Amino acid sequence: MQAPNKFFDEMSKIMTNAMGVAQGAKSEAETAMKSWMDRWLADRDFVTREEFDAVKAMAQKAREENEALKARLDALETEAAPKKTTRAKKDA
Repeated sequence: MQAPNKFFDEMSKIMTNAMGVAQGAKSEAETAMKSWMDRWLADRDFVTREEFDAVKAMAQKAREENEALKARLDALETEAAPKKTTRAKKDA
């Protein structure tokens, strides 16, 4: 009766060790893949989220300033347009 218990004990130890090795291999593979992905992304010159958001905010501000300047220019052109027609009438 002692022999089967010893066999199962040894099999249990082997399986426990095998699971530990498998978990270690999994962890090592994950670390290797993460470092490979980090290097690959760094080589591609991708921007970080913070850099993207900063440039996006700058572009939005520039767009708003451009629209304000366009509205101001349109107002100045409208204001200047009647003066040109009255001068043309005086010269005629």
